[in-house]
Amino acid sequence: MASSGKRKTTMAKLNREQRLRERKMEKQHRKDTRKDDEPDVAEGETEVEDLSHLDRYVDPFSAAELAAGRRP
Repeated sequence: MASSGKRKTTMAKLNREQRLRERKMEKQHRKDTRKDDEPDVAEGETEVEDLSHLDRYVDPFSAAELAAGRRP
């Protein structure tokens, strides 16, 4: 048989929920602070890493190995 009375939320549950809301607000505040501390980068402007050293082709087989007929 189901209870027909109104269920009451205990003070302990209300306190837990309040602490959870406070922790979430603190976490969001820390996140916003970190975001504000990041250096501002204009939209569309990003740093480009120099990858020119990757343009050179390096043959994995040296001339000596090819001449000796060895190839891994």
